[in-house]
Amino acid sequence: MAIDSPFTGIVDWRQVTLSYAKEFQELGGAVSTDFEVKDICMAPESPEGSIDGMKPPISIKSSKGEEVQAQYVLTCGGLYSDRLSQMSGCSPEPRIVPFRGDYLVLKPKKHYLVMGNIYPVPDPRFPFLGVHFTPRMDGSIWLGPNAILAFKREGYSMWDFSPKDFLNAVCFSGLHKLVIKNLMFGIAEIYRGAFIAAQVKQLQRYIPELTKDDIQRGPSGVRAQALDKDGNLVDDFVFDGGVGALGSRVLHVRNAPSPAATSSLAIAEVIADEVVGRFQL
Repeated sequence: MAIDSPFTGIVDWRQVTLSYAKEFQELGGAVSTDFEVKDICMAPESPEGSIDGMKPPISIKSSKGEEVQAQYVLTCGGLYSDRLSQMSGCSPEPRIVPFRGDYLVLKPKKHYLVMGNIYPVPDPRFPFLGVHFTPRMDGSIWLGPNAILAFKREGYSMWDFSPKDFLNAVCFSGLHKLVIKNLMFGIAEIYRGAFIAAQVKQLQRYIPELTKDDIQRGPSGVRAQALDKDGNLVDDFVFDGGVGALGSRVLHVRNAPSPAATSSLAIAEVIADEVVGRFQL
């Protein structure tokens, strides 16, 4: 069974993100890239009589020794949202467990088989959409993705591995419980990820004419899945602050509901309302 959605739009999300950044800068904001946050702390007070005047109370420091100071801090850290939250004294949970989604690409000679977006009816037990057919702005057509545990938080290849990220995930009791509850589903996903023919068989439920020769391996993405200690996949907003004076000036968006990109403007309104209420702006 599939959902017919003939008016579903297609956009270039890289271009959308760049447009968001451009508007932010035009309004007086600054964008810093390649800024790996290593610490969020209270800034030291200015010495009496200092010509610098009163410093903003919060200091954000990077791994390169750079520093940004602010009155209030809002973090939307995605794959690192739990680690950022702990910098201001928050609980380690919900934990972020990365799941890699591998796509297949339909060869150009068979593009005529897909005239629009094709989505399966979602399984309510999982946040993943399942394999679907997605035409892209450049004319390519992506098929997938699957959902496999990634061994690195930014592990976009099956060979990417981080000992820290791997141990952080596999030693978490919540992941153990998730695996036990969904063992067969997980094994099937790993099998389909390893063997293209198995994934094609699933795709043929929607386009029977599709064959293994019509597709090739494509790009991958990583989902920042929030998971609680009971093995439940968190699928709603999770806001946190922390403890003490620092926690009162920081708001962490530890999780936002999917689809985050499609709903980005609506999600932004919810977050803005939370910022205004929490900081009494």
